[in-house]
Amino acid sequence: QVQLVESGGGLVQGGDSLRLSCAASGRTFSNYAMGWFRQAPGKEREFVAAISWNGYVIRYEDSVKGRFTISRDNAKNTVYLQMNSLKPEDTAIYYCAARVFNVAQSKNEYHYWGQGTQVTVSS
Repeated sequence: QVQLVESGGGLVQGGDSLRLSCAASGRTFSNYAMGWFRQAPGKEREFVAAISWNGYVIRYEDSVKGRFTISRDNAKNTVYLQMNSLKPEDTAIYYCAARVFNVAQSKNEYHYWGQGTQVTVSS
């Protein structure tokens, strides 16, 4: 089992930045690829970014490329999502997720989930 706890969400204005953190506990963090997903009201949970266990493979959803950066610190068992130039359409609950080894973009391929952190961007 892997337990995931997100933090860092909040209410910001358009153009501002936030950094989300996801702290993992349980099994060896470096065995897992990590992903960030988000879910806006009335919409399905969608992929945002993912990073491989060693940080060498990174994927982004097209709308966040150039604005969001995913990173991880295996010594701290933490994955981050730096979000710059935030837009109102980025408003959602953001979830981190873990799966063994390889990066994936489908939410169905992740085995462990955090409880989510709310990000609200005002115009």
